[in-house]
Amino acid sequence: MADEHAQHTRRLVGVGVGPGDPQLLTVKAVNLLNSAEVILVPATEGSADGPGRAERIVEEACPGAARRIERIPFSMSERHGVGPKRAESWRASVRAAVDAFGRGARTVVFATIGDPTVYSTFSYLRSGVARELTDVVFELVPGITAMQALAATSGWPLVEGREILALVPATVGAQRLGEVLDVVDTVTVYKGGRTLPGVLDELRRRGRSAVIGTDVSLPGQQIVTLAEVDAHQTLPYFSTVLSTPARTSTGGRI
Repeated sequence: MADEHAQHTRRLVGVGVGPGDPQLLTVKAVNLLNSAEVILVPATEGSADGPGRAERIVEEACPGAARRIERIPFSMSERHGVGPKRAESWRASVRAAVDAFGRGARTVVFATIGDPTVYSTFSYLRSGVARELTDVVFELVPGITAMQALAATSGWPLVEGREILALVPATVGAQRLGEVLDVVDTVTVYKGGRTLPGVLDELRRRGRSAVIGTDVSLPGQQIVTLAEVDAHQTLPYFSTVLSTPARTSTGGRI
């Protein structure tokens, strides 16, 4: 009976596809992508009419998935709040998922960069579908985050011993970021591409060291230290800042 029930359950699964390298997908993620009837991927203004990052990862990791991929629009032009473009993006994503179930799909996957619980649009898709369909089961498959990929690539461990880790979106502003930098050992900053000068200024004011990664895990990745970045330089959206405390002895933070 349990197997029969599982076959008739409709599932919407948020699958984290990692930072960019298709080899960083989990086995569970690959299995779901290979078995789902429909794979939804975000299509932003930046990807124009071509595949976005999530779609490229899926196609490379699961070559047979291309025919099951459906692009859904997500606007990145509104930086703050829920404006008309962002609201319409959410409605369009919900319609795509609901329509897929209406056509008979039992498993619909939404492929999201990084992890589906970390600043992911899957949260909004899940909420919208839950309002439309009461019989859909929601699942999440974790993915490797940009901060993990940057730490691994740069060789800067995220945390050791009793150190505290914080993840901050640069959109909170310089004051909030500064408050976190003053009390937390390791600070990772996302969404800092356009506001990078302000982020780095807060780091420099506190004498912190940092490493900045762009397109981490991809062939064209760029990894630089704080000292190598110009005071007025900006970077693309997919950039991550990692600032860790000074570690002067082995086990000194335990």
